[in-house]
Amino acid sequence: MLPDAVVASLQAEVLDGRLAPGAPVTEALVSERFDVARPTARIAIDRLVADGLLTREPHHAARVTRLGRADLADLFAARAAVESAAVELLAATAAVPEAATAAHAELLALAPDASYSWVDIAFHRALVQGAPATRLPRLHDQLMGEIELAIAQVDAQRLRSTREVAAEHGRILDAVAAGDAALAGHLTRAHILSSRDRLIAHYDATHRK
Repeated sequence: MLPDAVVASLQAEVLDGRLAPGAPVTEALVSERFDVARPTARIAIDRLVADGLLTREPHHAARVTRLGRADLADLFAARAAVESAAVELLAATAAVPEAATAAHAELLALAPDASYSWVDIAFHRALVQGAPATRLPRLHDQLMGEIELAIAQVDAQRLRSTREVAAEHGRILDAVAAGDAALAGHLTRAHILSSRDRLIAHYDATHRK
């Protein structure tokens, strides 16, 4: 098995909760589970550390990233800034990325109780990647591992329904297509910060002493 396949498998396990926040991910574990050599396991772990899905302290094994309350607040603020800027640029030319339209169609086709995080991630990535700017996608990529973790938590805890997310995505696309940059940016920020507020409320409820 090649490193890319190991990375994809580990990423799926982290995002669907099979590898819980704080769980150790060692070279020995990865090597045994996927029947790969230690160097391949090390490459896969290093990739996930770079992506933000795993965290590693010096002289310690990598662990699945655990997002605290302050992490969530900071992450969603940064995400809202980058993504709203991207959709405003798209709306300035009324350019709707085909990949975003395709992701939206996939979301609409899901059953109301289906897991949607993977297509939600694809939608937001497509908007930023489609923006006519070189640095915004790079900034977004640096956040994507943690963004994916947060979106997966919103989905896993059913803090937002598939239909609600789809409706908000549709309104964002409509504003971009209409060339309304102010509305597109506003809707994107509201969409992201609503998820933040619900995730932080859930965090507070589950971390009460």
